[in-house]
Amino acid sequence: MPTAKMLLAEGKIEEARAEASRIADDVTRYIRKRSTVAVERTVLRLLGVDGVDGEGVPVANLMVDQVLKQGKLARGVTRYFIQALAQTGGDVAALCSDVARGDADILSFQTLPEAEIRARGTQLAAAALARIAAQRTQREASLARLSGGQSPLLYVIVATGNIYEDVVQARAAASQGADIIAVIRSTGQSLLDYVPYGATTEGFGGTYATQENFKIMRAALDEIGESLGRYIRLCNYCSGLCMPEIAAMGALERLDVMLNDALYGILFRDINMQRTLVDQSFSRMINAYAGIIINTGEDNYLTTADAVQSAHTVLASQLINEQLAFRSGLPSSQLGLGHAFEMDPEIEDGLLLEWAQALMAREIFPEAPLKYMPPTKHMTGNIFRGHVQDALFNLVGVASGQGIQLLGMMTEAIHTPLIHDRQLALEAARYIFNNARHLGDELMFNPEGKMVARARQVLDEALDLLRDVRSKGLFQAIAEGEFADVKRTLESGKGLRGVVLREQDYFNPLEDALRAALKLDETDAGHVARESEGVNA
Repeated sequence: MPTAKMLLAEGKIEEARAEASRIADDVTRYIRKRSTVAVERTVLRLLGVDGVDGEGVPVANLMVDQVLKQGKLARGVTRYFIQALAQTGGDVAALCSDVARGDADILSFQTLPEAEIRARGTQLAAAALARIAAQRTQREASLARLSGGQSPLLYVIVATGNIYEDVVQARAAASQGADIIAVIRSTGQSLLDYVPYGATTEGFGGTYATQENFKIMRAALDEIGESLGRYIRLCNYCSGLCMPEIAAMGALERLDVMLNDALYGILFRDINMQRTLVDQSFSRMINAYAGIIINTGEDNYLTTADAVQSAHTVLASQLINEQLAFRSGLPSSQLGLGHAFEMDPEIEDGLLLEWAQALMAREIFPEAPLKYMPPTKHMTGNIFRGHVQDALFNLVGVASGQGIQLLGMMTEAIHTPLIHDRQLALEAARYIFNNARHLGDELMFNPEGKMVARARQVLDEALDLLRDVRSKGLFQAIAEGEFADVKRTLESGKGLRGVVLREQDYFNPLEDALRAALKLDETDAGHVARESEGVNA
């Protein structure tokens, strides 16, 4: 599809990216000096720590809390874990059992020489990355052997609360044509400062994100995919207070797409910005190495702010998110930047404005598998009008070359989608995508018309906002409510207690290994054009 439909000024796009890059540099300098309890728990999990105590508290939490309570987490939990492991026979499972029973404190063991700690840590980190690399290789082999679906990929959700019932619904959706199955998390899981353990059957509005649940759904989708001759992608959510831990679980269990956006957590879940930006940076390194596409949450801005007046905030946030992602090693091909079809359907020529913005996003992020979200805010429960709104959304999606199309449901605002609701949504999308597959290639737009003017206006306003954010800093801009009309401060929100300033001898072998594999420098700066680079896992 030609990429110059909206006749945007290249100079303005470049300037907007440069402003976003400066914003990302400032954030990166701040977060690189810090770690969090979630980052440290993630390291332990990747080094093999698993299991829970008698009350269901994960062993990773127990170990990190032991170190945090003694005020030593700023050196990194790894050194204490390695010392304990080296002096208890080297069996990770046995050490986990001792900690779970309360028979071991990882701070109670003799100090080892620094060189030995780092050598052992480096060895364990290499083994962890090898496990992730094997899953990436398996995904790539499956995509080479099976059909991966045509863009826009059809994305639908399952949300029963019971992982085994989710499997039934996921199989049905795959058989009906879905390319991506997203398992919605149980309400409130993003605010839990631990990851539930094992297979779960009781969730509210969704199913708990656990490593065992990931394993169960991955196996089910692999099985149905083989019978269909298609690789079915699995999506879940590494957002909230356990962002990097869930990213690690997703990497180990071969998830393909994960929601990953600190700004979403700050604005809509009131998670402390220091905490979640540090967590995001590490989680995105894991996603980058695993070949997982991230989805960002800018589409949610338009559920609290007006979709016409605030469209520029979505673009500005996308540009900032892109630059932050580059600094964690993610290439453009793994950036499912979010935007949405959320204008009031009563607006005259609203379709033209939505189409213009979708084309604008496609042209500014030409290599990104953009995630396009359906109407939700103005769905009324009138299923017939809702089906028409979704049809217009699908038409814009295929005509503007979106990457991931999260399908709308005509029963939005009534109940969680039933199997037949998804079937109708998938049938309608396939019908529209097939009949308009190359519509975008056939169209040129009036240089003096409403659509070109709208795209230029949004870019101009986004550039002005980025200049303002760069001058005051992202933290202050968020405090002033520049995004989604929601205000948060540097010291407010959940999870601040879990942030620590790194000491000089801080050691995180997983971060070191990931930075080396992803070819990240010490400052993470200078990655404005990481468009097509990837990593050979």
